[in-house]
Amino acid sequence: MKEAVFPAASQGEQDEEGAPLVTPATEQEITEEGGAPCKHGAAAPPVAARAGRTLSSLGAVLRARGVGSVMLGLVLLALLLGARRWIDLDASSLLGSTVNIGAGERRRHHSNSTAPLVPIPFTCGNQTSPQPPKCPGTAAPPPWTALPVPNSPAPSCPDYFRYIHDDLRPWRGAGITREVVERARPHAFFRLVVVNGRAFVETYRRAYQIRDVFTQWGILQLIRRYPGRLPDLDLMFACDDPGQVRAADFPKPSEAPPVFRYCKDGSTLDIVFPDWSFWGWPEVGIRPWTQMLEEVRQENERVRWPERQPYAFWKGNPEGYRIRHKLLRCNVSNGKEWNARVFTQNWHHAIRNGFKDSRIPKQCIYRYKVYVEGNAWSVSEKYIMACDSPVLFITTPFQDILSRGLVAGKHYWPINRKHVCKSIKFAVDWGNKHLEQAQLIGEQGSRFVREEMSMDYIYDYMLHLLTEYAKLLRYKPTVPEKAVEICTESIACPAQGLHRECMMDSMERHVVGFNPCTLPPPFTKEVAKQIADREAEVLRNIEKMEG
Repeated sequence: MKEAVFPAASQGEQDEEGAPLVTPATEQEITEEGGAPCKHGAAAPPVAARAGRTLSSLGAVLRARGVGSVMLGLVLLALLLGARRWIDLDASSLLGSTVNIGAGERRRHHSNSTAPLVPIPFTCGNQTSPQPPKCPGTAAPPPWTALPVPNSPAPSCPDYFRYIHDDLRPWRGAGITREVVERARPHAFFRLVVVNGRAFVETYRRAYQIRDVFTQWGILQLIRRYPGRLPDLDLMFACDDPGQVRAADFPKPSEAPPVFRYCKDGSTLDIVFPDWSFWGWPEVGIRPWTQMLEEVRQENERVRWPERQPYAFWKGNPEGYRIRHKLLRCNVSNGKEWNARVFTQNWHHAIRNGFKDSRIPKQCIYRYKVYVEGNAWSVSEKYIMACDSPVLFITTPFQDILSRGLVAGKHYWPINRKHVCKSIKFAVDWGNKHLEQAQLIGEQGSRFVREEMSMDYIYDYMLHLLTEYAKLLRYKPTVPEKAVEICTESIACPAQGLHRECMMDSMERHVVGFNPCTLPPPFTKEVAKQIADREAEVLRNIEKMEG
């Protein structure tokens, strides 16, 4: 579907708050970017901050084109719009009268399988050998067709899977040639080739920290989880942040190089892939996604939403990011209360104390959480969404697989990036006066990341994306001369410390006994336009409420 283009703001743009930049507090017991270490140990600091991008006002921003099967889930929009999220809903699905649990329950087919679990062999062999173990080859699990899998059709995947079709649309007609793939090399950190279920990697440059290694690890776990299902493929992967393949540079889209990366915006043609932190981010003490979800769930139970501090919370690294410096101005200043508690993360202190005061679950003591982009999208997004606290989402053009599924007013409250402090103050005041409706937003956003962004669906998304991509290849992939074979053993066995622990925690140990969810069809132009128009109308009406 056609994406909105977001022009940069002028250099002279001023905040309407007019407040001086205050020095925020530094070390609290919470952080939006750090977490509990996989076990214990020191870690390297995160990537140095880089210049953020500045964008236009909320009225021109279409934050999320996510798709839901019910109307926008909050009384706010019933008051504002009296409209339906989908064109095929009837008046019975009134805002706030129901919560969209049915789809989540329908999709829990993964955990309901009664097929016997097939264990996947794993051994590191001779631990004293200086050489990494050889990949098992013939000792790999049997192909999918040899496994006992139920014949019943799987439910449809969540609606954000439809963006797979959008990402691959430039090459639908002409297909992808080897020349087009190799044209992506200047952007790529590594090239991944899968031939007969075996993975090979040619490394061009190392990514920051473990982005490349843990991305490859995730694909290897996909192969273990669904053995025999991944077709032969050849792709280029970029591990940096903003999209680089600009649509304007390719009048003929099929000539654009297909580059996989973690996010994009409306002006780029990059192919969105789940980020590495789903399998852990040991350098900043973040455990794999499944474990983090459980820890956050326990914290949600410990501190119920009505008892949380009635402010909006954010903590992170602001250096080099203009939009984050705007957020810092929302602390109490000149006697003005903006309803925000914003802190700068001191990474050196966090490292010294082993992240004991920077655990992600401990961020769930505020009623509202703020999400703000960094150099592009931020890994913190999914952890912020999991807290059962309404997320005040500063509008952004960057799209990752999660944000594409979010619905404004149902899963989050949009914050005007041109008037950040004013917009946050209004949202918190409104939520504190309408506790039931505000709590519903938090619960629906949290439910979305727990259920529709579970690892089951992350792996299904990867499988469908890579399968659809492989269908477009107009040549038979072959192993590059300088590529080396990788497998679970070759990566995990030489790893040490937190890296090894996160890998062991996120390793797929059994072949799944169920089919992946069914890939839904692409959006029609008519439906895509109506979704976008309704979403934009929501944002305009919230602006009117703010005055």
